[in-house]
Amino acid sequence: MILPVRPTSLAFLPGLIRQGVAAVAVALLMGVGAPAVAQMSASQDAQDTLTAAQGGVEVKPAVRDDEIRARLQRVLEATGWFTAPQVRVQEGVVFLTGEAQTENLRVWAGNLAGKTEGVVAVVNRIEVPTPSAWDFSSGQSALAKLWQDTVRAIPVFLLGLAILTLSAVVAWLAARRTSALLHVRVPAKLLRGVLAWGVGALVFLAGTYIVLRVAGLTQLALTLVGGTGLLGLAVGIAFRDITENFLASIFLSVQRPFETGDLVEVSSVTGYVQQLNVRTTVLMTLDGNLVQIPNATIYKSTLVNFSANPNRRESFVVGIGYDDSIDEAQEVAREVLAKHPAVLDNPEPWVLANDLGKATVNLRIYFWLDGHQHSWLKVRSSVIRLVKRAFQEHGISMPDEAREVIFPQGVPVTMLGESADVDREISGAAAPAAQPREPSPPAESAAVATKAEGGLDSEKGTLQEQARQAKPLGETENLLAPSNEATVVK
Repeated sequence: MILPVRPTSLAFLPGLIRQGVAAVAVALLMGVGAPAVAQMSASQDAQDTLTAAQGGVEVKPAVRDDEIRARLQRVLEATGWFTAPQVRVQEGVVFLTGEAQTENLRVWAGNLAGKTEGVVAVVNRIEVPTPSAWDFSSGQSALAKLWQDTVRAIPVFLLGLAILTLSAVVAWLAARRTSALLHVRVPAKLLRGVLAWGVGALVFLAGTYIVLRVAGLTQLALTLVGGTGLLGLAVGIAFRDITENFLASIFLSVQRPFETGDLVEVSSVTGYVQQLNVRTTVLMTLDGNLVQIPNATIYKSTLVNFSANPNRRESFVVGIGYDDSIDEAQEVAREVLAKHPAVLDNPEPWVLANDLGKATVNLRIYFWLDGHQHSWLKVRSSVIRLVKRAFQEHGISMPDEAREVIFPQGVPVTMLGESADVDREISGAAAPAAQPREPSPPAESAAVATKAEGGLDSEKGTLQEQARQAKPLGETENLLAPSNEATVVK
């Protein structure tokens, strides 16, 4: 092991020898002495850190070791970051001992000594004490820092809360003002509400953006603004059916293909419209049942509105015999239609020959009625009954194809008398002439409406009363209600 030799110990040698020995000592210190010192230090303390100073090593140091030690000692003590710091300098090599609070402070002390003028190398023996398992000082420090951060954030929090409250109030006022401005231009209540609250949402979103910027969360604010569209897209995909019904309700409330109380037919369901809400349309069927149909289904399906035009045409088919006069039957049926109080004169009724059946000539009778005042089911029943009665009064037959067979050339009949060799063939041509048929007594009532038919009035009022007494479907706003009314159907 080679130890560094101080030049002052060779004072008894001549000057030239002293300079040569000093050069050799410095060389040994750099080439052999430093590894030897490092090896010895490593064996003594595993925490030693060797740091070489920047730049070359001066043969004649300009700064003495005691000056370097004094300067570094004062600096370490002045910081107050180290416990019992000690500095020892030998031939420009600095030895640091003591304790540091953190590893960063330990490294900082070594870097400081390495940058000091005249330092050749640094042996950093400063230790960082390992905290005990029951040492809660770090937790206390973290809690203290958290409390300090919380106290410092209170003014920002109060300011953000004030801005957020103000933006919510402004958003509500903006929505109310927008709804008032669109009251005349947009008659659809749902669309007006969506537009109004859309404006309010934009105002509130702007207030939220300002709050995040004030809090220093600029990136989060930009993410919020940029992610709004992506959020809407994700929600639209996740709730596709709900979104589809909601949009359909907006379109239906804008286009208004029907109103409350209209008789409609959609998706093979016929009934009176009770309400249109944000998800479904409620119908009261002619059987007295409440049916909910999704708005998307109504918007995409074929819709028949029987109440859009009060006039409604009905028809039915009646068959007469081939021996009967078509003209006479048409005139008889026309007179019945002309005298019926529920059948309209304009458009005029028709009695048309429809087709030739196996045993009958089929006539189709068309007539119009006012669907708002009369029930087409009752009027149709009344007309069929009165036409049958009129045909019976005028002796017009109505054969049944399933039971009656006509032989135009007659049927040959052989009569067996007292003598077996006497045969008489009677044919249709030899038969006596047919006598005129007498009209059969009418079996139908001449009343326009019988007690069984219950009158000819429309059943709309009865169904509406049943709808009011039916089990409520929940409190839902009727989007078909007039814009100046806040109707909630229960």
